[in-house]
Amino acid sequence: MTPRESPTTMPGERPSGGRAESRMSLDQYAETVLKATAWACFYFTDEDDRPLQLHSVYSPAHPWQLVGGTMDPGERPWQTALRECREETGITPTGPPRLLAMVYGLPGGGWPYSTVGCVFDGGRLTAPQIRDITVDPREHDEVRVLPLAEWEALMPPHDFTRLTAVATARRTGEAAYVDTWDWGNE
Repeated sequence: MTPRESPTTMPGERPSGGRAESRMSLDQYAETVLKATAWACFYFTDEDDRPLQLHSVYSPAHPWQLVGGTMDPGERPWQTALRECREETGITPTGPPRLLAMVYGLPGGGWPYSTVGCVFDGGRLTAPQIRDITVDPREHDEVRVLPLAEWEALMPPHDFTRLTAVATARRTGEAAYVDTWDWGNE
């Protein structure tokens, strides 16, 4: 079934040969489908392929983050990544969009929705570009570039798994699918 189709029977009912089927309205059907928040971000490295991340001032569970954030209503993932990147770093990457990873997380830990995220390749930044990054102190207080292995001690295991998958996707050219970035498994 596609998102534009609505089911012909109510949940738990089976179509029957000659009997009339009970139909759901589109609103009723919408109440039965997965609810999720969506986000989009960029994966940047320095010229030596060391990942760049921002230190969060509001999320102790996820202290180091890629550049990006939650989608606003009416935005598409690429638009979100661009907007968030400008807001968080002052950088405006140029396209075309290159998707490195799709990340999925189940609800939990007090968050009622699943999360779906897109990680785009932001490219390699020069040392002067990295020095010129200005973070919003209400969101982040530090920009750091480290070799991939050194990030492991600074992040929850599932955040490091995601970072590793994204780095591998950049290196191999094969997009990653990460479906273990669940809430509540810190």
